[in-house]
Amino acid sequence: MENLIHTVQDTNPVPKEPRHSENPHKSIRHLKEKFDDPLVTANNEPRGYVDLTKLETLWINTGTLCNIECLNCYIESSPKNDRLVYITHDEVTAYLDEIEREAMGTREIGITGGEPFMNRDIIGIMAECLQRGLQLIVLTNAMRPMMRFKEKLLPLQAQYGKQLTMRVSIDHYSQATHEDERGPGSWQPMLKGLQWLSDNNFTIDIAGRTRWGENEGDLREGYAALFTENNIQVDAANHKQLVLFPEMAPETSVPEITTACWDILNVEPTDMMCASSRMVVKRKGADKPAVIACTLLPYEEEFEFAATLSESKKRVHLNHSFCAEFCVLGGGACSVKESE
Repeated sequence: MENLIHTVQDTNPVPKEPRHSENPHKSIRHLKEKFDDPLVTANNEPRGYVDLTKLETLWINTGTLCNIECLNCYIESSPKNDRLVYITHDEVTAYLDEIEREAMGTREIGITGGEPFMNRDIIGIMAECLQRGLQLIVLTNAMRPMMRFKEKLLPLQAQYGKQLTMRVSIDHYSQATHEDERGPGSWQPMLKGLQWLSDNNFTIDIAGRTRWGENEGDLREGYAALFTENNIQVDAANHKQLVLFPEMAPETSVPEITTACWDILNVEPTDMMCASSRMVVKRKGADKPAVIACTLLPYEEEFEFAATLSESKKRVHLNHSFCAEFCVLGGGACSVKESE
């Protein structure tokens, strides 16, 4: 696990792949010699792995289509990217039935995209999850697609209250920096949607980013000022209500994770996302959805299991740079409990 804590220097770094190449959906595999074998690292050390302990959270990807195209979207969502197509209410219901039938003990469903409110089945999917007593978190940019469903969202909030959380993406607390990532004109529609959610007593989480190098204290102070100015009912000091995600830079060299890393870093494999969650996706042209290991790796075939949750209980070998960069070293998680 050479140079794990310090920056890894590569003698032959792979050039950064342009965002808009001939194949915009090509999986990014930088430093293939590092992440070539699922069982051993480039230094022939046993690769780190994670076993599923319990399916606490099931993520549902509603499709990769989005009303905007962010500069650094890990899943490359856009108005044109339909590599993951819309999942249907009936397909989601089948997985919820399996959770109940197999007594999996799942407590939470996460809905992500793309922009989930581009999917016409979104309200039915949300209602199906909530009426089964599951906690539900929906990731959204809070822009026009969400606002089209205002009248249908209000009854869900009234009936289920804190069982439903809306996580709104605000990449930075300043308009200029936020729009640097999400495009001109993206700030005011987001802010309008966020204020509507707050005014109507929705439980809100905010997803922020750390890509601009500011320290966490300054970031939280900046978000706190934004929330106060706009009367948004979010506590910026609460690590669940404001989640600051570590960056994943495809062009950056990162160390591989070996089985020795857990003790060296004082990190537990049971704290990794793939120890307690899976994601369901539906690929374009596929007859049915599939279960994959992680929300961060929707296009990587080696992280796809099978069509059912029962078949997804396999060991996950950390054979991707995002495993190290986001989870092990970055400490990131898409689902954050209140106590954290």
